[in-house]
Amino acid sequence: MTSLVALHGIDKSFAGIHALSGVDFDVLAGEVHAMVGENGAGKSTLMRVLGGELRPDAGHIEVGGETVRLTGPTDAIRRGISIIHQEMALAPHLSVAENIFLGELPARIAWGTLNARARELIRRLGFDISPRATVSDLSVAHQQVVEIAKALSRQTRVIVFDEPTAVLSMGDAKRLLDIIRGLRREGVGIVYISHRLDEIYAIADRVTVMKDGRRVDTVSPDAVPMDRLIRMMVGRPLSQLFGQKPQTTVGEELLRVEGLTLPNLVRDVSFSLRRGEIVGLGGLVGSGRTEVARAIFGADAITSGTIALKGKVFRPRSPKQAVRRGLALVPEDRKGQGVVLDMAIRKNATMANTAPVTRLGFFSGGRERGVVRGLIEDLRIKLGDMADPVSSLSGGNQQKVVLAKWFHAGGDVVILDEPTRGVDVGAKTEIYSLIHRMAAEGKALLVISSEHAELFGLCDRVLVMGEGRLRGELLPPDYSEENLLTLSMSSGAEERARA
Repeated sequence: MTSLVALHGIDKSFAGIHALSGVDFDVLAGEVHAMVGENGAGKSTLMRVLGGELRPDAGHIEVGGETVRLTGPTDAIRRGISIIHQEMALAPHLSVAENIFLGELPARIAWGTLNARARELIRRLGFDISPRATVSDLSVAHQQVVEIAKALSRQTRVIVFDEPTAVLSMGDAKRLLDIIRGLRREGVGIVYISHRLDEIYAIADRVTVMKDGRRVDTVSPDAVPMDRLIRMMVGRPLSQLFGQKPQTTVGEELLRVEGLTLPNLVRDVSFSLRRGEIVGLGGLVGSGRTEVARAIFGADAITSGTIALKGKVFRPRSPKQAVRRGLALVPEDRKGQGVVLDMAIRKNATMANTAPVTRLGFFSGGRERGVVRGLIEDLRIKLGDMADPVSSLSGGNQQKVVLAKWFHAGGDVVILDEPTRGVDVGAKTEIYSLIHRMAAEGKALLVISSEHAELFGLCDRVLVMGEGRLRGELLPPDYSEENLLTLSMSSGAEERARA
């Protein structure tokens, strides 16, 4: 069978460093060909070659059996290749419809027709988003939906999905997988890049494993169990993914939230966190988890309710005030809120607490370098130079810089919102170890995650939210996706989860 697209012997180097070495990859009509590997393995670089964004140093590309030289992304689109990158490429101040059809807007726009076409594409994805809505007003998840609809608007033969469900709830992700299955039945070739291995096994016909810029192997998911696939990627089995949790003693109460209510959605939420405890906060996207975190951190206003830190009532009025009181928040939008991408790694790592890098009120470059060097070694951040911008790092190492900032800040209560979103299996394991370490050092941690396995593998107990309310609590003997979803979607009487 002739491949829709095929890459043969692709090499690509940057500043003398091989990002790709002799990689072969192809996509057949009506198949989902998944690609897995750690961050920096070369997956996205290979897809940038396929999308015409990068020209290979060696090797060639075939489209429909014909050798071609892609002159740029527009040429790739013209040949029926659409790339949905992990980093969304949307115009935030334009409408949903304008973004979807941005490359083909006429001089005179028939708005009714344009909005109707946009609405139909979005409905194909199983969502109800107004085509007139401004993209900047949408949640991160709905912005991702717009990005996917934008790709579907083209007459495409091959669609590359690079981490398309990283910002979606499990329910929304399943709806997307159904859309992809429909495209497969229509003969479209799909390249699916994801760190969520359960999705790979649910949808892929073939899986190519990448490591260090090389293709390790291409296998059938039916023939290779997940444990072996993980070992091919990172050299260690699934059983070691969450690491060994150290023995910790749960101590005094550090945070108590009573009757927390916000102007929109969140109502009467109460819970507590104790020293040395890792508590999960689960539920579907839109259940109010992130809103609770932002309110505790002083980023959003509270309508009513109380927050107490170490037994003293605290009314957070700004994130700066919250940091001074010992609170830390690793936000779900790492690039937009967690780091300053164009700023040096060393500046990002110390921005939450400048006291240790000053002397007599003046900034000390020597002190800063010493502090950051310790953080880099401690958190095993892979980088070129600490003066490089954070944007030069892989997703997993960017997340480690966010964690380094809060390690350095020294707060007692740490809230982590989707701490491993968009990072590879190897980086996840390292981040889990860091979370365990913070708990062992006596911090109280609240972990928000849309990956249920992550909550169950990491947390001492899991609080479950639904429709802005706390529905109940799960303890390890009751951990299951069914129990979590049942609680989150329950409309019965809410239970308050207190220690």
